[in-house]
Amino acid sequence: MIQKSKEILIGWAHTNITPADPVCLCGQFHARISEGVKDPITATVCVFESIKEGKISDHAVMISCDLVAIPEELKKEIISKINVLVPEIDRTKIIINATHTHTAPEVGSDLFRVSPGLELKDFYGIELPCMSIKQYIDFASGKIAEAVRNAWEKRSPGGISYGLGFAVVGHNRRISYYDGSSAMYGKTDDQNFSHVEGYEDHSINLLTTSDRMGNLTGIIVNVACPSQVDEHLFLISADYWHETRQELKKRFGDIFVLPQCSAAGDQSPHILIGKLAQERMWNLAGRNQREEIGIRISDSVEKILPLIRKEINLHPEFSCIHREVELSRNIITENQVNTFITEAEKHYKEYEKLKAQLEANPERTSHPRWYKDITFHFRRYRWYQGAKERFELQQQNPKIKIDIYVFRIGDVVFATNPFECYLDYGIRIKSQSKALQTFVVQLAGGGTYLPTERAVKGGSYGAIPPSCVVGPEGGKQLVDLTLKTINGLF
Repeated sequence: MIQKSKEILIGWAHTNITPADPVCLCGQFHARISEGVKDPITATVCVFESIKEGKISDHAVMISCDLVAIPEELKKEIISKINVLVPEIDRTKIIINATHTHTAPEVGSDLFRVSPGLELKDFYGIELPCMSIKQYIDFASGKIAEAVRNAWEKRSPGGISYGLGFAVVGHNRRISYYDGSSAMYGKTDDQNFSHVEGYEDHSINLLTTSDRMGNLTGIIVNVACPSQVDEHLFLISADYWHETRQELKKRFGDIFVLPQCSAAGDQSPHILIGKLAQERMWNLAGRNQREEIGIRISDSVEKILPLIRKEINLHPEFSCIHREVELSRNIITENQVNTFITEAEKHYKEYEKLKAQLEANPERTSHPRWYKDITFHFRRYRWYQGAKERFELQQQNPKIKIDIYVFRIGDVVFATNPFECYLDYGIRIKSQSKALQTFVVQLAGGGTYLPTERAVKGGSYGAIPPSCVVGPEGGKQLVDLTLKTINGLF
């Protein structure tokens, strides 16, 4: 039951989760050992606690990480350490999301394997000269848990404001052709190019926090675009959220900035139409794309803030709900799995050949980035092999369990899912939610694409079974279950 809070307590903290040693970067099929740090990666924490008649009514902990995803092993470690440091926090009230930067450490993946394992060799087929996944998870989870404790200890009476703005950041990256096929990052100068497959969402959802005196303390910024302008770098980076944070702090002071990626499985910042014209304009302005995105988001925030600061809610209604729900698996046919097995075998043979060459010529490991080809083929092999493993699992259970969180604060709702969730699903949730403003938060979990029916028909990476544990049927179920939870709060 929702109760009107006498007051709300808010606490903020952030922490640097940049490793001191080289790590394997996550986001491409081939391995990338970090060769330096372009800019720091961080985790930002905001805690909310509602107080009624001097007693805690409910609470929520929101954590945003500059990582590609939040797989189960990382989530468990973070929550376990929080429970030791701050035992009064309910583990079902902890919401952790990733910004999906492709230049952050490998933290494991719920896509490429079924059985547990946190060794880089499990993912890339060879030993790599860098921190192990387990070492990085232990480091990052400790830093994040400590930040949660700091935020919890600093919580004090405050209020919230919220608003909606717009900035062009993400673009649909699936290109469709006259033959009915689609391709991620397909060529638009092809004479067979027909249209861009799906919708784009340029909305900026903003929630701000203030202290009792009305001073701005932090902002939650929700954008329908992953953080992957420089996704191929061999450097650690938070991508465009680094420039965005810098620009926001330049304009509004030393505030906290918590970024969220809305449903954007088919979106990216890469420009597929008019790219040369866009690059010319950046050059004329004397900035790069990441800086441009930071300015666009900050311009939108600057336009929203004076309006919403007129309405600071010190007594918002408050409820945080966690649900474990079952979704239909993306059913793989026998013909499909046979094709995937064939492809897996091709890549495994190439991997074995490259492995033999390395064993015969160990001096090759002294060459720069010697591991790229062999790790690409092993990763591709595991990608296809994972579909075979899921084919076997679906015989035992055609459903899969996932976690969703719905957090209501005032007239605003945050609704999470663990996927790289195609935009259409987020739009359905937003349009049918009874909340005045709905923040959809993807990658509050381990990832894997959640494609639409039209994307599945078009095919290509991001919409075929090796990429997708859940398909359109499960996507519809996710929307229905999320809306039922949201609307039950209103």
